[in-house]
Formats: sequence, C-alpha cells, structure tokens
Amino acid sequence: MKANQLAAVTKRMPAEWEDQEGVIVAYPHEETDWNGMMQQARDQFSKLIAALAKHGDNVTVLTRDREDTMGRLRDWFVNELGDSRAIDRVKVVEVPINDTWTRDYGPLCVEEGEGRVLALDFGFNAWGLKFAANKDNLVNERLKDAGLIDPERYVNCRDFILEGGSVETDGKGTLLTTSECLLSPNRNPTMSRNEIEELLHDRLGFDHFLWLDHGHLEGDDTDSHIDTLCRMAPDDIILYTAAGDIHDPQHAGLEKMLDQLREFRTREGKPYHLVELPLPDPIFDAEGNRLGATYANFLVTPRNVYVPSYGDPQRDRLAAMTLQSVYHDRRIVPIDCRVLITQGGSLHCSTMQVYKGSGPVP
Repeated sequence: MKANQLAAVTKRMPAEWEDQEGVIVAYPHEETDWNGMMQQARDQFSKLIAALAKHGDNVTVLTRDREDTMGRLRDWFVNELGDSRAIDRVKVVEVPINDTWTRDYGPLCVEEGEGRVLALDFGFNAWGLKFAANKDNLVNERLKDAGLIDPERYVNCRDFILEGGSVETDGKGTLLTTSECLLSPNRNPTMSRNEIEELLHDRLGFDHFLWLDHGHLEGDDTDSHIDTLCRMAPDDIILYTAAGDIHDPQHAGLEKMLDQLREFRTREGKPYHLVELPLPDPIFDAEGNRLGATYANFLVTPRNVYVPSYGDPQRDRLAAMTLQSVYHDRRIVPIDCRVLITQGGSLHCSTMQVYKGSGPVP
C-alpha cells in the first residue's frame, strides 16, 4: 500500500537506538523449555542481566519466584561479576511466564501526540501455535494490573498477533519485516497484506513498508523473524546477514534477500546503505540439528550495543568490529550466546527495551 493512501500518522514507533528506560528479561524456571539444562540456562541469563546492569542499563526481570531469583542474581553479581552495586539497576517482578523470549511478548512502545508513550500489548501465540503461550500472552496485562505499566498508557491490542522480533523500524515510520512471518496463516489468517499494513499504520504509525520475501536460517522456528536476518540502523543503514558459503543450504535464500535489499528505497527514494554481518560457522546440537546462530540478533541501548558471540573468535570479532563502525558512539559488549541458541533464540530475542514513561523499570 502506498503511503499516500494511508491516513495521517498519529503515532510513531521509536527506533531501538533512541533513548530508553531499560530492558525486560525473563528468568528461566523448571516449567520452561530450559528444564533439561536449568543450571546452564540460569547461568546464561544471570550473565546477560549482569552485563546489562554493569554497563549502566536498567533491567526488569520477570520470574515465577521473586525471592529465589533475587538471591541467585545477588550471588552472581558478587561471585561472578564482582560488583554488588550493579544489582541496584535490577528490579525483579513475580509474574507467571511460559518461557523467556520477552522480545516477542513484551510491550511494543509508541509515541502519540506530544511525546506521550503508550505500551501496546499485542497477541502472542508462540510463533504460530507452535508452543504453549497462555501465560506469556498475559504478561503485559499482569504488569499493568501490578502498576508496573501505567494503566493510562496500556493499550490492549491482543486481537492481532504480533511479535517484537518480527518488526524493525528507523523511527521515521518505516517498517522492515518478512512476509513469511507477518503473512503466516497461523497468526492472522483472515487478514490480507493491505489490511495488516492498515492496522500497523493505525497502531504503530508505519507508512513506509519494506517486505522481505526471502531469507531463512536453519534452526529458526519463528518463520523468519526480521531480527535474525536484517536490522535497521541510523543514517539509512541496514545491517544484513551474509549468505556465507555457496554450498550452505541457506545460501540461495540469503542471496535473494540481499538482491531484494538492494532494490529497497527510503521514503525519499534513495537506496539504503547495506552493511554485511558475517554468517557464523554452523553450530549443531547433540542430535545434529543446526542452531540458528546469527549476529543480527544484537541489542542496542543508549550507551551500548550487546553483540552475540558463538565461540568463533574470527567471526565474533568481525561482527563486533562491524557494529562498532555503525554505532561508533557506543560501547560494544560481546555476550556468549551458545546456550541461548540451543532453544532457538539469541540475545535480542531474550530482551525487550522499554521507553520513558511506559514502564516497567527500576
């Protein structure tokens, strides 16, 4: 749909690199998919939470058992991080959760009018009815009922299924997404592409749509979330996952994705500046299944860029250097995500940023 066919924009979804209040992370428990490797999972999430807090970012931790989680995090901050003061940036909230992928069920923030921030609560059905999601789908409402999301800023949008990992924006009304995900018959099957564009325009303020039709990573069960493939950055930059070796089964789809990115234009009609991120060497689980390792799954906060690493010194370093060249005003913080990818996600999937006035923050 053309921008001039849409009504005037009344809302704006901020870009990830804009100012934020903090980050939401969920802590694993025995009824999540992490149950078979609980200690490794808790260590992984403790490391992530500690890195965020150490580098100055506020963290809200969702957990089933507040007292137990707070005790574990205190021990980690003292014994592993060696900085007990950083725990002051962490708020632990007791709320039922199915799993730990807050990117996809956390609130999506928009600005309305004179900078008023709203927290939109979209429906979550576990990536097209693949897993249980009854508790995750109610997290934002429960945070609102507990006063952690301002009830006057909370907007119930659960009549439409939308995961945070499926949408990328430049903060200027552009949506970068994948048709495989947003047009999935297991999400909003009665809606056409035009109807979805109209809804996203009305609720998130998008009026410039970039639909990727190609690109998929093995081991990804999100139906090609955009944050596994491509990310928008300041100055009309799009960072994209390289196609890798020609014999890689993913190669052809990622090459077609790059061809399509080359055709995309900004709202001013100019081509985007395309910056390549390396494709990690294949990583497999114990059963020989390939895991969805990707450097595109980084997190941007006001002072830092948190970059996933996968035990591959050369590519890990190249990814960090590439992101430093784009976000030259921020500290690059690598975080080993080899445990995260065993359950299909990575660093960005495990976090959701929130903006001033929307909550929940310490």
